[in-house]
Amino acid sequence: MKQDIHPDYHFITVVMTDGTTYQTRSTYAKEGATLNLDIDPKTHPAWTGGNQTLLDRGGRVSRFTNKFGGFLKK
Repeated sequence: MKQDIHPDYHFITVVMTDGTTYQTRSTYAKEGATLNLDIDPKTHPAWTGGNQTLLDRGGRVSRFTNKFGGFLKK
């Protein structure tokens, strides 16, 4: 196996949308970094049955709807 070709794998803190935190190992950023989630399994419609409304962070949902909104309409 080749040496020194893999990224650093270290512990980071993940902050979920409700404020709960947990530690996991990742190649994200540097050791001890914090990753704040905009959407997580507790708020994502795919895991909650679709009852939640989508958060429009940075207008992404609006841009997508404007671009592809009429795609499935007859």
